[in-house]
Amino acid sequence: MPRSFLRVLVCLFTALFLRESPAAGQQAATPASTEGDFVVKNFQFRSGESLPELRLHYTTLGKPARDAQGRTTNAVLILHGTGGTGQQFLQPIFSGELFGPGQLLDAARYYIILPDGIGHGKSSKPSDGLHAHFPQYDYDDMVAAHHRLTTEGLGVNHLRLVMGTSMGCMHSFVWGETYPDFMDAVMPLACLPVEIAGRNRVWRKMVMDAIRNDPEWKGGEYSSEPQQALRTALDLLLIAGSAPLYMQKTLPTRDAADKYLEDYFKARSAGLDANDLLYQVNASRNYNPSPQLEKITAPVMYINSADDFINPPELGIAEREGKKVKNGRFVLLAISEETRGHGTHTRAAVWKQYLEELLGKAAR
Repeated sequence: MPRSFLRVLVCLFTALFLRESPAAGQQAATPASTEGDFVVKNFQFRSGESLPELRLHYTTLGKPARDAQGRTTNAVLILHGTGGTGQQFLQPIFSGELFGPGQLLDAARYYIILPDGIGHGKSSKPSDGLHAHFPQYDYDDMVAAHHRLTTEGLGVNHLRLVMGTSMGCMHSFVWGETYPDFMDAVMPLACLPVEIAGRNRVWRKMVMDAIRNDPEWKGGEYSSEPQQALRTALDLLLIAGSAPLYMQKTLPTRDAADKYLEDYFKARSAGLDANDLLYQVNASRNYNPSPQLEKITAPVMYINSADDFINPPELGIAEREGKKVKNGRFVLLAISEETRGHGTHTRAAVWKQYLEELLGKAAR
C-alpha cells in the first residue's frame, strides 16, 4: 500500500482508495511550503466556554500580494474535512494538479492558506490534555477561528477564493454567508448545505455512541484508547467514504477485500484518539446554512459526485438548495472510472475544469 494512500486516510471521511499511480508528467511537484502557529487569546466559543489560548496551525504556499489600496488580491483558503489537516492538500492528487507552475492555483501567483481546524492536526484539540473538558466547538466556532487566523494572524483582508472539501465544504457555505464581502469566489466540494439529518446523522451518531458507550472510554479519561469503540467508528467511516465501483475493480476477490480491510485498520488505528474523533464528528451538530444561503453574494461553484454515500444525489437537496444562491452553479459529477465516492473531492483532475470556470467568472 503506497504512502500516498496512507496519507489520504488521515482524512476520515475521504477514503479515496487510490491504488493506481498517476500517469507520468501529469502532475507537478509540490511547491515549497511553510508551517506556523497563530495563538488566539481568550477565544470565546458559542457554547459559552473559552480557552485562554487557542492554537491554530497552518501551512502556506506562495506570498500575499496587495493592490494600491492595500487589499489582498491573491489569497486562497482551502479547508479540510473531518479528521483531516491542511497538509492533506499537499498530496500529489491535489497539489500536483493545482499548485504547480502554470496551473490554476500556481503557488508563484497565489498565496495558498491550508489551516488545521480546531480539534484537528496541530491546532488545539482534546488530546492535548483537556480531554472531555475541551470546549464543545462547532462549525461556526471553527469558521470564526479561521477568520481570525486569516485576518489577524496572516494579515489577509480579502480572499480570492474559499474552497473546502467535506467538512470544509460545509465551512465554505458558512464562510460565504457569514463574511459575504470577504471573498471573490466560493467552491464547496462534497457536502449538502442543510442540517445533518437522515442517514447522514444516523451513522454519525453511531460513531459517537460507539465511543461514549465503550466502558473503556471512561468519560473521556481513558489511559489507553478504547479499541472496540475505535474499531466500530472506523468500520462506519470506511463505508461512508467508500466508492463501490472502484472497490469492486481493485478488490475483485474475497482475499483481496479481506487484506485491504486488515491493512486499513492497521494504518488508521495508529495515532487515532477517541476524544478527538468524538469532538470532530459532534462539531456538525448544529450546522444548517440553508436559511441564510441568500446572503452569499460571491460566485459559487458547488460540486458533488453521484457515488457519494454521505451526500447521495437521489435526495435532490443540492439542486433545491443551490437555487437559493444568487450567483451559484451546482455540478453533479457522474460515476466514472475516475470518481472515488465521497473522496472525489480531493481528486482535483476530475473537477479542476470547474475551478477554472469559477476563477474566470470571478475575475476582478
